[in-house]
Amino acid sequence: MNAIRPWRTIERRASRQIMLGDTPVGGNAPITVQTMTNTPTEDAVATIDQIRRCEDAGADIVRVSCPTEESTVAFSKIAKAARVPLVADIHFHYQRALEAADAGAACLRINPGNIGSSKRVAEVVRAAKANGCAIRIGVNAGSLEKDLLEKYGEPCPEALVESALDHIKLLQDHDFHEYKVAVKASDVFLAVAAYHGLAETVDCPLHLGITEAGGLIGGTVKSSIGIGSLLWAGIGDTIRVSLSAEPEDEVRVGFEILKGLGLRTRGVRVVSCPSCARQGFDVIRTVQALEERLQHIKTPLSLSVLGCVVNGPGEARETDIGITGGGKGKHMVYLSGMTDHHVEDGDMLDHIVELVEAKAAEIEAESGQSVITAE
Repeated sequence: MNAIRPWRTIERRASRQIMLGDTPVGGNAPITVQTMTNTPTEDAVATIDQIRRCEDAGADIVRVSCPTEESTVAFSKIAKAARVPLVADIHFHYQRALEAADAGAACLRINPGNIGSSKRVAEVVRAAKANGCAIRIGVNAGSLEKDLLEKYGEPCPEALVESALDHIKLLQDHDFHEYKVAVKASDVFLAVAAYHGLAETVDCPLHLGITEAGGLIGGTVKSSIGIGSLLWAGIGDTIRVSLSAEPEDEVRVGFEILKGLGLRTRGVRVVSCPSCARQGFDVIRTVQALEERLQHIKTPLSLSVLGCVVNGPGEARETDIGITGGGKGKHMVYLSGMTDHHVEDGDMLDHIVELVEAKAAEIEAESGQSVITAE
């Protein structure tokens, strides 16, 4: 329903493109949404189950920790079962990177400067090249090199950027260019400033994140401010929302950030009021129920749920499907912005779900693509 308007457009930073398996990152590719498993990687069954839930939520890429030899053995089984490319998270021990590359990782998350000598970096690069792996350099304000902390006195944007450039040089010295970079911090101001500085310096894809952002509510707010402001400025090619919450929740929040900026349109975009004494039905509980019941819809749709006729008709005109609260338990349903029919209180939830599913099926038939998954 929402036509493109000049003041809604975002001009993305030009970056070169790399591939994680069959998934492009950077260039003109859609901004990808990532998350990370929190099950013991050695437990392949539990990790695969969690990855499947993340895939169902829309994850484009999933990161898996590989701290032990046993974990990289399990990673081979996990990679074969996953439907999305996996990033093997490696810290310090270069041997784990070699094993993960051979086990099917699409990307290795390492800091080249933390895995030892130039010879070891060269071995990791050879393994990455031989297996078609990309590399993500992950700079974090909480684990900056001692020499940079001594130079700058504290984590600062310049220190994060310098660390990233140092790691990049180690890869470039070995003629490796299939990399993306993150400069994360838990402080929103620090992270955003570092990303702006890095974006002006390099042309590689950038992985965005506010690290250790917090719980579901607080972390969502911090991530939305930090990641959202960078995306609004055109910076960022792939994102991970770091929450003390389930990985699939990270994926959903990531998509909501992208949907809010018009950068991805997966699933139902809900427009709803905060509710007040004018509401003709329980807006809060209705929206909660609809968000839960409509998670299986992949196609981009807009749904407005407004409790009364003050703003309801105006919002409904801008959405594919809308409902506005009325008196005596009877509410107006809008289709494609036009008033269409009334629905009674008791039938409202099931009716809206049916309307959304029907609209999704209609789009599926027109496009030839599957947009509904089984519940």
